[in-house]
Amino acid sequence: MSQPPNQPPQPGGFGAPQDPPPGGFGAPTPPPPQGPPSGPPPQQPGYGYPQQQPGQPGQPAQPQQPGPYGQQPGPYNSGPYAAQPQQPGPYGQQPGYGYPQQQYPGAPGVPGTPPPGGPGSRNPFKGKPALAIGAAVAALLVIGGSVWAVTASGGDDKKDKKPVVAKTDDPKPSGSKGGAPVDPGDGSGDGGEDPENLNEGRQAGESKVLWYKEAPDAPGSGADANGMWITDKAAVKAAYKQVFAYNVGDGKPAWEPIAFPEKICAVTPEKTADDKIVVAYMSGSSDRAKCNKLQEIDLATGQKGWSEEVADGDLFDSTLSLELSLSGNTMMVGRSQSGTAYDVKSGKKLYEKKKYGDACFPAGFAGSANKLVQVASCGAGGNNAHDELQGLDPKTGKVLWTYKYEKGWRIARAYSVDPLVVYATNEDKKVWNISSFTSGGKVQEQVGVDEDFAPECGWAILERDLQGCTGVAVAAGTLYLPTEATSGANEIVAINLTTGKEKWRTKSPADESMMPLKVEGDQLIAYVQPSYDAGGQVVSIPTGGSSHKPAKLLQNPQGVADIENSFYSKDIDWVDGRFFISSTRLTGNDESKEKLMLAYGK
Repeated sequence: MSQPPNQPPQPGGFGAPQDPPPGGFGAPTPPPPQGPPSGPPPQQPGYGYPQQQPGQPGQPAQPQQPGPYGQQPGPYNSGPYAAQPQQPGPYGQQPGYGYPQQQYPGAPGVPGTPPPGGPGSRNPFKGKPALAIGAAVAALLVIGGSVWAVTASGGDDKKDKKPVVAKTDDPKPSGSKGGAPVDPGDGSGDGGEDPENLNEGRQAGESKVLWYKEAPDAPGSGADANGMWITDKAAVKAAYKQVFAYNVGDGKPAWEPIAFPEKICAVTPEKTADDKIVVAYMSGSSDRAKCNKLQEIDLATGQKGWSEEVADGDLFDSTLSLELSLSGNTMMVGRSQSGTAYDVKSGKKLYEKKKYGDACFPAGFAGSANKLVQVASCGAGGNNAHDELQGLDPKTGKVLWTYKYEKGWRIARAYSVDPLVVYATNEDKKVWNISSFTSGGKVQEQVGVDEDFAPECGWAILERDLQGCTGVAVAAGTLYLPTEATSGANEIVAINLTTGKEKWRTKSPADESMMPLKVEGDQLIAYVQPSYDAGGQVVSIPTGGSSHKPAKLLQNPQGVADIENSFYSKDIDWVDGRFFISSTRLTGNDESKEKLMLAYGK
């Protein structure tokens, strides 16, 4: 498939749109590039379940939903916050919502270009669930949250339409040792390495709990706990109105918690090269409060750096929520229909990205060390409604290239920005597409693996959250995606981004799902989910050679499985031989203390 979804996808085709639209998953399907198809229609089957419908007028991003990305409520309901999705939608909720959480890039029948349209073409929603995995790493969407595979259902076969939702990060919190540790995690006290004797009864060969922290009190309506940044000395975590820092080895406070007057509403998902982050917090607590206050923080010292206030955009261009993306020393602050770039070192405003062309509004940004991409929603509500993907010069905002998706396609996720791998969906056609792009913005290839993939993607209400998926990795021209498992072990599939074909696959060593984390050298690091009677595992998988059997790096203790298993919405990382897991959402439940972070090591 050399052509991106410029061409209209063939009806019913599994394959994604012809040229897979670059958009990640989860988001509603943006309209593919408009204009006559350039080249044969993509051959990938359009799996992805239907995503969102084209945005409403004025809303660049996702159709139908209120925000630019207008995602529908459904996904969030069941999303990471909600228990696992049970409905056919991405989050088990409604099918066409926000981005499907776990979508599967390889839906059945994907291989090759999408099947020709017309009667007789395969219906992706029949039989296998529709896959909606985002295209490879698009500059826009970065891996982040949970993506759900929706079983697309078409026609009358509603009976078979159970959504195949990939598991949410983890099961709902359970009792037993699921309670928070003695140390409240608020930075007070000496921290104690093992306040609840969690290592008691640890078996030979099992890792140990290095430390465990409980979350600060949150309002009954819940609160976000976005972001987790690990340096060589500190594990830093944002939760509700505070930012905490713990020594990576023993969990003692690395510096005093930083308190904000109002709740934290956005963070830079990654830290800068010199270990700085930026958080955004609300201007007040009323319904009219805006997410417009920016504060830089030095992760090494806990010192505050520059601070700024984000100006409002034009009418309908809201700062009720923001998205922060980093590309080298440039930080993009995305509103609902525009973006402002800042020098992350000084806080100086660099440039604005606003409406352009045929009613095209910036709807999301994604960045890597030296690449920046923008997704725009064009002609929302009109006959020419479609999504566009653009490569930008991070320093100046100059447009380097533009790729148009056809009408009906929605760019949902960027699995990677460098290389750019994008996941897009077409709700009307009930198909999905994952495409890799060249540095010049041309479609390199479309993923043609007939499989139900299930990365975990966070939910977004007013943003596209292009980089909000975890459980997906890209390195050395290879995309790694986990398959969806209805029961028992799943597999990780390695896909060649140059050919779109499968290179190899390997099965989880346990009866629980295994998710790619990152690539270190010639090894893929993956996390095997815990079960009710066994702790999780961190494993390494050789990326080359003929054997791709997982080798155990850490076997987390069975005695703490309840706690590990109860992070129902989580962020995970493997750094310097330590495994960190933290909550990304606090429920505000007063009946028991909530967990914030847990660290394992040898």
